[in-house]
Amino acid sequence: MRATDVLVDGLGRVSENVHALLSGLEPEVLNRAPASGANTIAWLVWHLTRVQDAQVADVADTDEVWVSGGWVDRFGLPFSPADTGYGHSADEVARVVVDDAGLLRDYYDATHAASVDYIESLSDSDLDRIVDTNWDPPVTLGVRLVSVVDDDAQHIGQAAYLRGLFT
Repeated sequence: MRATDVLVDGLGRVSENVHALLSGLEPEVLNRAPASGANTIAWLVWHLTRVQDAQVADVADTDEVWVSGGWVDRFGLPFSPADTGYGHSADEVARVVVDDAGLLRDYYDATHAASVDYIESLSDSDLDRIVDTNWDPPVTLGVRLVSVVDDDAQHIGQAAYLRGLFT
């Protein structure tokens, strides 16, 4: 097994969880926060997808699916197209309102497909490429992609917990 196969498997597990989470979910549950200022399922799934999209597009030197696929217009959120939700205030989190779980799922699926296509194009030796020298030690492509899988897994777990609270 190649190391890239492990990354694709990790993203595949996230994809399965995104689909299970969003299946049959009503807008009231998608956009409900467990407490004032807390994250919603809609925000969590949008954010995990935006971060994956931005991170993979950066290392692949491609356009983000968010913009190139027209998702920014379909969502119509009141943010810059470059916004991923990182560092959002409670007020900004509350502005991510999605009335269709299918919209979140479809954007995630488009991002997942682009991510898998990119990862499958890599050799294991490509994972050693330095992609960020702002850290000590510098971040390799492999470490960056593991971070994407880890971030996605944490956020989908948070969203699944919320679904359990509300349904």
